[in-house]
Amino acid sequence: MFANNHHNDGHIAVWIPVPPGLQATLLKTEPDKFFMPPYVGVRGWVGIELDAVSDEELGFHLCEAWRLIAPTKIQSAFGSAGRRVRTNL
Repeated sequence: MFANNHHNDGHIAVWIPVPPGLQATLLKTEPDKFFMPPYVGVRGWVGIELDAVSDEELGFHLCEAWRLIAPTKIQSAFGSAGRRVRTNL
């Protein structure tokens, strides 16, 4: 989810789910980059400050978040690199 200064909180960020246990580590080790977003933070999501992350790192986090929530059937249509697997050769 993209958040543009949600309720004037000062964050231009994305909110994403992370694997169980990772939220606390990210919040503690990189507090300038990660924060606990409202509503979904209690469910293990983190906010990522967009001005504190490279495009490559953001892409990695978004792909990992997608893998956590995408249905297995849809994930199976993609290879390990996240690219669509062609099935009609």
